[in-house]
Amino acid sequence: MAAERDLYEILGVSRTASADEIKKAFRKLARKYHPDVNPGNKQAEDRFKEINAAFEVLSDPEKRKLYDELGADALRIGFDPEKARAYRQWRSAQQSGAPQGGFPGFEYGEEFDLGDIFESLFGGVGRARRRGRGPAGAEVSQRAGEDLTLEIEIGLREAVKGGERTIGFRRPGRCERCAGTGVLPGGGRGRTCPTCEGSGQARTSRGPFSFSGTCPTCNGSGKVPNACPKCGGAGTVLEEARITVKVPAGVADGSKIRLAGQGAAGVRGGPPGDLFLVPRIATHPHVRREGHDLYMSLPVTVREALEGGEVRCPTFDGDVTLKIPAGSQSGRKLRLRGLGIPSLKGGPRGDLYVELLIVLPTQLDEAARKAVAELERAYPDDVRAGVRL
Repeated sequence: MAAERDLYEILGVSRTASADEIKKAFRKLARKYHPDVNPGNKQAEDRFKEINAAFEVLSDPEKRKLYDELGADALRIGFDPEKARAYRQWRSAQQSGAPQGGFPGFEYGEEFDLGDIFESLFGGVGRARRRGRGPAGAEVSQRAGEDLTLEIEIGLREAVKGGERTIGFRRPGRCERCAGTGVLPGGGRGRTCPTCEGSGQARTSRGPFSFSGTCPTCNGSGKVPNACPKCGGAGTVLEEARITVKVPAGVADGSKIRLAGQGAAGVRGGPPGDLFLVPRIATHPHVRREGHDLYMSLPVTVREALEGGEVRCPTFDGDVTLKIPAGSQSGRKLRLRGLGIPSLKGGPRGDLYVELLIVLPTQLDEAARKAVAELERAYPDDVRAGVRL
């Protein structure tokens, strides 16, 4: 597996870069790789998403602090920084020869399971494998259902204003025939466990480490009940799910929305996993996003640019009246405070920058041509005098 790229490297800044330096680097790269500038270029589009994801972390002081301390692990779903720090201290003590004790969150004498440690670090505690009782009193091995990830495309308006979205998808659901236990009533415990061959103990290896302990299939009994014929003993069957979710205002491309308990059903009656929605924001024909700010071009006439005045300007919050200063050039930016992207954490909302675009008439009658000739005489100097290559 390829190593994850350093976020500072993605933006081309040092680890000591200031917030302004990070923002400046992001804007420069965003302009270069924006899909509007590179239509149909998949490589540029992927680079643009990578730049946005890096800026989303490094522009947030708390996220940046965690990333600097704990690296790419801090970006993982459900990551618990306190458990990560405790685990590092435990490993450090182990390597130095100091008394080790137990790892925080695990009872002394428990079977040492490396998977349980990483589940603890990444939000798996409380959803680990556990024993339960199926029909006829048979012991069954319960496990939490898998977390699912689903990408959804949303428009920029929906990202700014939020809203509701109904989505359909397929997931492992609870088997109704066996009530999710994987065993039919009267199934008994009549066959030898195929994992441990009846010994009740299993051995497994993870890299250079070898572990032994209670068999996870039969929970040490050496026997397994006869499986439900509909689900094959898993307690789950594939189902069509349809749910309505709320898209929060301010959601960013590639961020994650967690829906607790909407993932795969638990194995043999275990708790369900979570569903993580990953929004992909569609390119808008008139507006582009840079961090929490929005940028759009607004066409104006020659007279409006020369004489100034008030014009209608559309925004995602409705039309507003925009005052154009007299003598405005094409490309001039006018700032509308607080009409950009909302903050998911309750901080100040971004701004909307309106770039003026002077539009010339396409059809000129004789009177218009004379007016243009008069206008030409208003230029005191060569407008290209300062252009040198």
